[in-house]
Amino acid sequence: MRRLEKRFYTVGMAGHIDHGKTTLTKALTNIDTDRLKEEKERQISIELGFAPLHQEEDMQISIVDVPGHERFIRRMIAGVGGIDLVVLVIAADEGVMPQTREHVDILSLLGITNAIIVLTKLSKVDADLRELAKDEVAEELKGSPFENAPLMMVDSVSGEGIQELKDLIIRSTEEIPVRSASGEFRMPIDQVFTLKGQGTIVRGTIYEGTIMTGADLTLLPQGISTKARQIQVHGMNTLQGFAGQRTAINLAGINYQHVERGNALVSSSDFAVTDTIDVSLNLLEEIRLGLKQRMEVKVHTGTSEVMGKLIFFDRNRVEQEVESILCQIRLSDNIVVKRGDRFIIRRPTPVETLGGGWIINPHGGKYKFGSETISKLRSIKEGTPEERILKLLDREKSVSKEYILQKVSVSWDELTEVMNQHGWVELRASHVTHTSIVEKCEKMIRDVLRTYHDKHPLEKGINTGELQQMLKSYPDALIQHSIQRLLRQQEVKKENGVLSMEDFTPRLPSQWEKRCIQLIQSILKDDLKVKTMEEYFQEAGIPESLRQGFYHFFVQEKWIAPLDEKYAYAHETYVQAVELLKKNTEQSFGIAQAKEVLGLSRKYMIPFLERLDKEGYTVRMQEKRKWISHEE
Repeated sequence: MRRLEKRFYTVGMAGHIDHGKTTLTKALTNIDTDRLKEEKERQISIELGFAPLHQEEDMQISIVDVPGHERFIRRMIAGVGGIDLVVLVIAADEGVMPQTREHVDILSLLGITNAIIVLTKLSKVDADLRELAKDEVAEELKGSPFENAPLMMVDSVSGEGIQELKDLIIRSTEEIPVRSASGEFRMPIDQVFTLKGQGTIVRGTIYEGTIMTGADLTLLPQGISTKARQIQVHGMNTLQGFAGQRTAINLAGINYQHVERGNALVSSSDFAVTDTIDVSLNLLEEIRLGLKQRMEVKVHTGTSEVMGKLIFFDRNRVEQEVESILCQIRLSDNIVVKRGDRFIIRRPTPVETLGGGWIINPHGGKYKFGSETISKLRSIKEGTPEERILKLLDREKSVSKEYILQKVSVSWDELTEVMNQHGWVELRASHVTHTSIVEKCEKMIRDVLRTYHDKHPLEKGINTGELQQMLKSYPDALIQHSIQRLLRQQEVKKENGVLSMEDFTPRLPSQWEKRCIQLIQSILKDDLKVKTMEEYFQEAGIPESLRQGFYHFFVQEKWIAPLDEKYAYAHETYVQAVELLKKNTEQSFGIAQAKEVLGLSRKYMIPFLERLDKEGYTVRMQEKRKWISHEE
């Protein structure tokens, strides 16, 4: 039974120059993909050519004809990056040629495994040569991903085998999983041009997502905002473009000179713009010269081509390597990629394809040479989406979902699936974290509080703002969330913005406790005619270095009530004096009345009354004070 949802596929024609790719494309589609005058004159493909092969209600197949000449290999790479199936074209009268091998290498490195091998120009060879050609192709492809690919024999001029090949392509694509249309839209650009009255038009194969007419888009890496004014597929206007579909988009408000091959159109900011990528690199078995540390290479990914330097962390030179190498490429320009994107590296001179692989991390960092970095890269390569997100959180503690999409290169579907699992915590401002991170933060808070209590046993605890300064590696929202959890669990307590462990009580050092108690008793004994605090400290024999700490402890525990910088009453004496004054004065009173009630001299009276004002017992009105409601 056919699926109701329409599927879109792109089939690539690859092979050596003059082996009949363009002629075969025309035989299959009735369209000549050589559009340029130079292509007609030289009878070679220079630019990518496109044609519709098959259109039904539930499926559409397009063909991309890639250049076979060595000079245009970069355009070939740009063209095959978005294909779902390759038709490898080999002329029966010439057999496997250098570009045939290079195309096979490139296709293999790009992870393209769906293939049909086609021997063309059958009219130029007899039956015996046909069989020899088939044997040669089988031998050449042994060990490659196309070793077991079906082989067809056709003649594009006479039409022999053409319909059978077309039917095989259609049957083969029906077995290929369709590209995801559910994610954010991305289309690497391989052609850009302008038409009079139309403005800027770009072409490419949609790698993922969908695009609607009128949709807001961003051109990366430039970061230019634009709109999809019009969408075409094979010259026909359409309201929507889908993943896997060859599409032309007319862009609004952007000069075509600001767009080039290698740029990408995207629908969100979730795609990485980067100049440093961590990669898993596989080298071709036969490379003429060894690769060296910091060697310059041409990097091809999507439709972009950019120079880069190879950075190894476990070697300084590569002679021959069967296993993949975990390394980094530092690029001369920004590119637009995500985790899982394939790439090719080529030597600039002498020109040759060296290898390729896939991007394990679009945002590479500065790493040290050694096994520790290799282990880190291996965990990035092999990690599940959840493991990679947790690794990001180990560093960042809490992040927005958009940041995860960009830095970890997961899809919205993958992120949603991870977030639906147990243990994920949503903080304010759309930030998320994990309970494992929260538990680490809670442990840090407990450790900080205990250390603080040990160093400052006289103090009630630590101010919340000061705690946040001491936990700089944790975002404020995460700290607040962790504090609230600790409060609910009754592991910590909070009073007037000061945090402490639930079981902590401020205490005097045992060796000074007796002298401090004697000091307070002396203040109590002196009632309202107290001496300066310095005198009391001296009489008690308390060293100057400890006095400030003890003084704050006495105030905090309400053992004393300071009048000013010099004098303080015992807190009990102060409360009694307030009650006595209130009982023996009217609603309003002056200094003279207060002196008469309490019998205090001016040096005590003035700071005593100012403390009443400060604490809200009274309010000053010119020369008098008025009692206001106050509860002790």
